[in-house]
Amino acid sequence: MRTLVGDHVQHNAYFLDFPKNVPDTLEFWAALLREAMLDPAAVEGLRRSSGPSALNLLALPGYGRYQHTYADLLAAHAELIPLAGDRVTVLDLGGSLESETRELYLSLAGSTVPLPAEDLAALRILAASCAAEPDTIPVRENRAVINEARLAGGRPLLVDTVTDVLRLACAASGGDVTLAVPTRFRSFRRAERRALLQAMDAVASPAKLGDVPSHREQWKRLGERLHPHEYPQFPRAAHVFEAARGARRVSSLGSRVEAALAQGRIGEAVDLLQNAPGALLRRLDHLLRTGTAATAPQSVLEAAEKAAASASGRVLLSLREHLTNRLIPAPGRVFVNRNGRAWATDDQRPPLAGDVVTRAAAILDEEITRRLPAPGRLIVDPEMLDVALPLSAKAVTPGLGMLPRGSLTRVDGELLRFFVYWRQAEQRTDYDLSALMLDASYGAPEHISWTNYGNDFARYSGDLTQAPDGASEFIYIHLAQATKPIIIPQVNIFAGEAFDEAAEAFFGYMTRDAAQQGMPFEPRTVRMKSDLRGAGRVALPLAFLRDDDGSWRVKWLHLYLKGHSGFNQLEGNRVTTALLVRSIVERDHLRVRHLVGLLRAKPQTGDHTTYIGLQAPADLPPGARVYTPATLHELIPN
Repeated sequence: MRTLVGDHVQHNAYFLDFPKNVPDTLEFWAALLREAMLDPAAVEGLRRSSGPSALNLLALPGYGRYQHTYADLLAAHAELIPLAGDRVTVLDLGGSLESETRELYLSLAGSTVPLPAEDLAALRILAASCAAEPDTIPVRENRAVINEARLAGGRPLLVDTVTDVLRLACAASGGDVTLAVPTRFRSFRRAERRALLQAMDAVASPAKLGDVPSHREQWKRLGERLHPHEYPQFPRAAHVFEAARGARRVSSLGSRVEAALAQGRIGEAVDLLQNAPGALLRRLDHLLRTGTAATAPQSVLEAAEKAAASASGRVLLSLREHLTNRLIPAPGRVFVNRNGRAWATDDQRPPLAGDVVTRAAAILDEEITRRLPAPGRLIVDPEMLDVALPLSAKAVTPGLGMLPRGSLTRVDGELLRFFVYWRQAEQRTDYDLSALMLDASYGAPEHISWTNYGNDFARYSGDLTQAPDGASEFIYIHLAQATKPIIIPQVNIFAGEAFDEAAEAFFGYMTRDAAQQGMPFEPRTVRMKSDLRGAGRVALPLAFLRDDDGSWRVKWLHLYLKGHSGFNQLEGNRVTTALLVRSIVERDHLRVRHLVGLLRAKPQTGDHTTYIGLQAPADLPPGARVYTPATLHELIPN
């Protein structure tokens, strides 16, 4: 539990009395410079590290390193005064090891949304020891992990595309089942080669071969390990590797659809896509804006209605969210990859007609409602209504109090405090905690960072430029005095190791009342803490928003900017950050509120209870179906 909230390390602060007695930025630098000028050795060091016409302030003695011990920090701060409102989490002892293991395994294996890397690793462990399996395994990556256990046990494999076999080979080689990173395949035993080729031969129809060119190089490497020429009884498996080498010409469904659209043959494109319902729904917006469909969308909507009956629930919900945001141009289009790397551009698509959006949304809602389970007696925690549906969990890092991107939750407390901790692995590493503050129109920026230590309502704990034994930085904000309604914390990599290369790196926030005092870091006041591991050099975990009534809410971002290889700082990315955050904040995410509305429209059959909330109360009746943020993916229909 201490690790979960970040209390397993000592959080020292550069300024001993933080958040009190934080100096003015210029006064701080002037004092450091004055001290250095009185020391001849320091002057010589500055001369060597600076240029002929500039002074390297970061080389001033005493800058960027702790000037006191953690014991000194403890002695300088009063103890935290506990309040009745401090959160208490009740831990449930649960059932037996066998029952808890089985329940977790079935929940992960049967998830209708992609799992984060940590959950995939847990699924691999559980699959090796659990015999039972869910009726369906919708996510391909999950299927690959389970097939790995089946392959090891000599059981039949669950594949229906050739790509399923490629994912399985990656899993069995300890590689990436998402196929985003090339895998170095191991040598397979003869029985394993036979099983893989046999499974491939069973599904390698001419239509399925169109998927091979997407991963051409990985197929070539796999062919070197499987030796398909030694198994003439599996001729269709050999066709896969011929397609990868270019010896057999194949065309993917996507290429045929693009060719039809390029020539204005909308009807042909729709006919092709009817064989792939998920692909048709993903392209629905494009189809409705193309050619004759833009003026006569009836045939496209009829095709979408047929496709909705067999597409996955996650596709239906994703499209439903998309349509909600298509009536008017968005402030920006945001693209986020599986690692949370984000970029934004202007939205130049013409809006869809209101009646078209209304009909398409009705089609989707009808199908989603049909698939939802009968709720029985439905109990919903109001705090859960604005939690976004977890349509993908890949970019969500593990931690405490984590919610899907787009979720909105209330912020309690007068004082808000961000924290970041990192410990370098091999080279000097400098992370910088900053906060961008904007007005209601996402302009008039102010910031708190190592270049600006404070304003009327916020203060910075001081800059640390290396962390061989770990380093912590904080930003304190008095919410009632804040003059800006939008506050965006971010972590910049100024120098050294990336987030996923450091020995440890995490971010979080605390809230407390002004009378509580306490240390800069108090575990009982931590409301959210998560690892930093994205592929970018700038992390944007959250955005804090003030409502018209003066209350504050936090919106979950889970975004990373590419940034520069070094010297990232807030002043260099504030325009990009403002556009990204505005695009996410103003986007109407599909939340639990929408599913609750559909559930309440279903007949209230059955005598069971369905509870949806941030955490389950202790007085629920036996057999109640409970959906919390940890299990919300189970509510997403297949």
